[in-house]
Amino acid sequence: MTDPMQKVQVMIRFDLRSPAFGAATRDLYREAIDMAEYADRHGFDFVNLSEHHGSDDGYNPSPIVLGGAIAARTCKLRITLGALILPLHDPIRVAEDVAALDNISAGRVTLVAAAGYVPSEFAMFGRAMKGRGKVLEEGVEVLRRAWSGEPFEYRDGAVRVTPRPVQDPLPIMLGGSTPVAARRAARIADGFVTHLPDLYRVYEQEARALGRRPAPFVEPGPGFVHVTRDPQRDWQRIAPHAMHEMNAYGEWAEQAGLVSSYHKVDSLEALRDSGGYAVVTPEQCVELARRHRKISLHPLMGGMDPALGWESLRLFVEAVQPQLHQ
Repeated sequence: MTDPMQKVQVMIRFDLRSPAFGAATRDLYREAIDMAEYADRHGFDFVNLSEHHGSDDGYNPSPIVLGGAIAARTCKLRITLGALILPLHDPIRVAEDVAALDNISAGRVTLVAAAGYVPSEFAMFGRAMKGRGKVLEEGVEVLRRAWSGEPFEYRDGAVRVTPRPVQDPLPIMLGGSTPVAARRAARIADGFVTHLPDLYRVYEQEARALGRRPAPFVEPGPGFVHVTRDPQRDWQRIAPHAMHEMNAYGEWAEQAGLVSSYHKVDSLEALRDSGGYAVVTPEQCVELARRHRKISLHPLMGGMDPALGWESLRLFVEAVQPQLHQ
């Protein structure tokens, strides 16, 4: 049973995809920073910034850079880099950049690292997909040693990363879609991010066997929530963007042979039936929030018109949030 006194977590998310029919990329970056500032001012809990590379729709390749801009305009909002595809990067460079971001934000960064799954991205960086799990583990070890601020042996010599992060330790979560990823997270991370309850149970069992106390699994709600007084009207405006996002992620997952909440669809009915996109009234949003204890707002999803995203954000703050605090 859900504890009625448990706080509802409110997340705002940006990946800045923009297909040809979407808003201009330069506008999406500016609006994302403004929206994050608005979210911070109205007590949202965290902003999630994701990473992919070489995507036709301009998917944000630089969550740390965007995180720095958001950190400079916010005071309390936690900044989740979720997920950073660690095998594509030099871990020393990541350690420096994330430490700098943690200082800019006064200790508000959470890193979710992942092994990656899109072959074209690894080809783009000249990295091998085979063995990327081991590279991820080595990268996490490097980050932890680097953030100690002390010199350590790395490859052919001693290195030292400064400044240290504000947080000690800075939380490192792992994301993944396989039992191997779940067990890896239990061994080396501060938590595991997945939408699959069976996979989270693998993580929990391994973590407990290692003497750890994993957080309980939280059943995920829709990945996209849009609040409106007229759901039917807004569905028509949102549908092309949601269809694009669902199919773009679904194609990547299909190519990688992964079980994912995203899968290719060819109709609005199938999109709605997926459960991932909730276009709801304020009253329905309150019910969603109380059921899942978490709300995910993605106001620029698939290159949506920023004006439409702002309508949802403001209505959430005016008509939904007050009821969550009763």
